[in-house]
Amino acid sequence: MKKISVFDIIGPIMIGPSSSHTAGALRISLIAYKIFKGTIKEVKFTLYGSFAKTYKGHGTDRALLGGIMGFDTDDDRIRNSFEIADNNNLKYSFIEGETTPEMHPNTVRIDILGEDSSMSLVGESIGGGSVLVRQINGIDVKFTGEYTTIMVQQIDKPGVVAHITKVLSENNINIAFMSLFRESLGEKAFTMLELDEKVSEDILLKLKENEYIIDTFLISI
Repeated sequence: MKKISVFDIIGPIMIGPSSSHTAGALRISLIAYKIFKGTIKEVKFTLYGSFAKTYKGHGTDRALLGGIMGFDTDDDRIRNSFEIADNNNLKYSFIEGETTPEMHPNTVRIDILGEDSSMSLVGESIGGGSVLVRQINGIDVKFTGEYTTIMVQQIDKPGVVAHITKVLSENNINIAFMSLFRESLGEKAFTMLELDEKVSEDILLKLKENEYIIDTFLISI
């Protein structure tokens, strides 16, 4: 059984009035920032549910923009996110999306455009600063970012998952949670590995030794 700490109850140290609408929003955006490889030139935030209704008053917009620039929840620069983004020529927009009944009330879709690449991510702020990432580039996933997380983008072929677990085992890395998400049989997939300890980026190079692994990402917030 997972132990509950005082931080699970009172939430994270943060700038802003609401753990769900500021800290949680920022963490979703920060995960997107850490996954995206390259310089972010433009970002579009599509807000749903209560995010869409209250994002200006609760500072959700500043938090999302701060996260996409790499700010953490207690960074004083969050207050000046708009000015900092403008000074760095980062284009941004906020759009109110059409909420569907199955959506969590605090949901955001983030569309990122870089020099020669793009990415989309959908996340939910589920309370107390905790988040759940639900989709990356149109593929359904599910991870929290609360653990050190390795995300492997791969082709769904036999032996890939065995290679991943073998590399981690040989490096004495313990897996807390592991999930595989795929478009369809034999197509692109993501393996999400939430780990019990910090790891160095060297492990990503070892994972890439399999021919069917497209890319690897290390996420730690």
